[in-house]
Amino acid sequence: MDVADYRLAFEMAPVGLVISRNRTMVDCNRHVCEMFGASREVLIGQSFRIPYPSADEYERLGKRMEPILNARGHYADNRIMKRANGEVFWCHVSGRALNREAPHESGIWSLEDLSSLRPVKAEITGREREVAARLLEGLTSKEIGRTLEISHRTVEIYRARLMRKYGASTAADLVQKLMAGDGGGWVEAG
Repeated sequence: MDVADYRLAFEMAPVGLVISRNRTMVDCNRHVCEMFGASREVLIGQSFRIPYPSADEYERLGKRMEPILNARGHYADNRIMKRANGEVFWCHVSGRALNREAPHESGIWSLEDLSSLRPVKAEITGREREVAARLLEGLTSKEIGRTLEISHRTVEIYRARLMRKYGASTAADLVQKLMAGDGGGWVEAG
């Protein structure tokens, strides 16, 4: 395969692909541009902060990913991301650090838009989004607490808020409603 074939594979991949250095996008494929509603020229050279709903989520997730990338060399999760027009959506993000000792130095990331499977429709805060994402992974409150570095009781408070916002009577009902996107119109909450 010559270089042109690799470039074609990168461009035509069925998922978004990004090459990063120090959490900055140095290249991306057409699928990423379509997913985020921005041109390649706008995205290249920009911080990965741009598609996050908040700077706080970007910082927290970066800190949480670093030791995992350092230990395993790869990381994956489902998270809420933001398009150029402000619309938020669930996205599966999977990446590999090219240097495990400095995991944010350079990496290769794939992004898959999950909005057709899991719409975002309720008014939830950044921390509630993080708890919701971990609930969808099947984690318990204690596991979520360890992952987010908060107490399991704090997780339970966020879960109770989510249950109220989504009109869920049980944790299983909440997970189903999160997956279906039930719960009213989305409004970005602090």
